[in-house]
Amino acid sequence: MIGPCCTTPRPPEIVISRRAPNAESAGDLHPESLPIYDPHGPREECGVVGIHAPGVHAARLVHLALHALQHRGQESAGIAVSDGQRLRLHKRLGLVSQVFDDEALATLDEGGIAIGHTRYSTTGSNSLPNVQPVYAASDLGELMLGHNGNLVNATWLRDELGEQGVEFTTASDTEVLARLIAHAPGRTWAARVEHAFHRAMGAYTFTMLTDGAMIAARDPIGFRPLALGRLEDGEGHPYGWAVASESAALDAIGARFVRDVEAGEILTIDVDGVHSHRTDIPGRSEKLCVFEYVYLARPDSVIDGRLLYEARLEMGRQLAREHPTAADLVIPVPDSAIPAAIGYAEEAGLPFREGLIKSRYVGRTFIQPAQRSRDTAVRMKFNPLPEVLRGKRVVVVDDSIVRGTTTGPIVAMLRRAGAAEVHVRIHSPQMRHPCYMGVDTGNRGELIAATHDLDAIRRAIGADSLGYLSEEGLLAAVGGRREARCTACFNGRYPLDVPLDVDKLILERG
Repeated sequence: MIGPCCTTPRPPEIVISRRAPNAESAGDLHPESLPIYDPHGPREECGVVGIHAPGVHAARLVHLALHALQHRGQESAGIAVSDGQRLRLHKRLGLVSQVFDDEALATLDEGGIAIGHTRYSTTGSNSLPNVQPVYAASDLGELMLGHNGNLVNATWLRDELGEQGVEFTTASDTEVLARLIAHAPGRTWAARVEHAFHRAMGAYTFTMLTDGAMIAARDPIGFRPLALGRLEDGEGHPYGWAVASESAALDAIGARFVRDVEAGEILTIDVDGVHSHRTDIPGRSEKLCVFEYVYLARPDSVIDGRLLYEARLEMGRQLAREHPTAADLVIPVPDSAIPAAIGYAEEAGLPFREGLIKSRYVGRTFIQPAQRSRDTAVRMKFNPLPEVLRGKRVVVVDDSIVRGTTTGPIVAMLRRAGAAEVHVRIHSPQMRHPCYMGVDTGNRGELIAATHDLDAIRRAIGADSLGYLSEEGLLAAVGGRREARCTACFNGRYPLDVPLDVDKLILERG
């Protein structure tokens, strides 16, 4: 049983804003004007933030933290606040800078508790109803929830809840999670979240807002990271608590990193402080996504005691040991591969150079529908330096090859700029299996390493040689608890059963 249904309608004090602040820069909301993702690299999941700091404008801190997490999702953003009596919410499609201006933030100033979310859709389309945080009501009160990850049994849970009379207004697995918690048995929110832990399968690190508390939790497998921080003033006096997907977001708001939230841990943060509730579910143990270290998280973040910049340097060093080659210089595909390329150059005793200059104003967005070809996207994002490359044997380091449709144009660009040889080195293993836990890598048939052997991939991308970091080399570079890392995208060993035919729009087809 999920528990008694609650049919309380949305109360009028829940304010959901759909206006478009700074409309000149944000543009309209027609689908053809929305940001289209640069096809380089796997698409990220989401970023979550939570603040409990009575007496301050919590939404302003959340806003800063979301800017630091913009790389984790660029389709939409939202912030919800509580003043102890009512909840307010502002969310819309677009980047954080497009969704929030001073006027929008002013509507959220009455509240010392807040959560925020920046989204890349992995279940449910990129439409306003699916933007987070999402709302749910229950006999314990109202809640807002922002979620990082993907539920692999969302369809089954939604059907079960629907049979009990629970109504849904979105096509996202986040609403399924929110309503699962809202209608679960238990006298406290922590008890209801624990109940959800036993029912929900997949990845679901989240922050949740109620009228008087902020709840933060990582699923029992801990696929996605979450960091706890202490808010302190200039003299070191504490005045609140913060949680965020990455420690770099805590740095952005001046919070002191305390520790990682553990897999299966539920934190309830209220006026009495932080209350930890840990759940141990048989058959589920921690498997943090190792691709957080390779690509997803910022290099200035610390996860499980390891600074990602140092981890990526070591990936490059190990890559040079495993795949040396006669070359004149090493260049990165900016920005994510820069630390690994530095490590490769150091270990190989080769000069490190910038052979590709990245446009800082393209990033991973603003490739419009008329510009969707991979070649055009690569030209918009990167410009080669012929004076550096001409006549040189070049090692180009990148974080991954997913479909292979971007690496080929990069190799061709380097050859046109005069490179005599192009040797591609990848600081992760071959990605042969899709991710079902919140990273949109496409289906298995789209992954070039699932359908091509190493030499066929080399020929497809036009490289003189190709080398991938081994799984053993990657785990050694990451360090720490190897047994607590998910490497399913490389070897197909998923830490739980996954529906192999699932896709992101499945909840919109009922």
